[in-house]
Amino acid sequence: MSREEQRQAMRQVREGLIEELEQLYRRAFDRIGDQDLGEGAIARLTQLLLRSREAAITPLQQEIEAPLITSAPGWAADAEAPGAP
Repeated sequence: MSREEQRQAMRQVREGLIEELEQLYRRAFDRIGDQDLGEGAIARLTQLLLRSREAAITPLQQEIEAPLITSAPGWAADAEAPGAP
């Protein structure tokens, strides 16, 4: 598998994970809304769930959106040359 194919595969995996997490959190929000817990308890649970969602999804999104860092022309070839530091 080429480097570009690996990058695309990783992107697809991350996007799939994000979609699965979004579905999981939607179901959790629906469940909270269906409970007769009182406004305060629902508000606290919702806030915790929102923070959890952000912590789970944001790193995956940032990795997808991160720019691809490439080396300057000739730099990679020089670094791989015999005797290169």
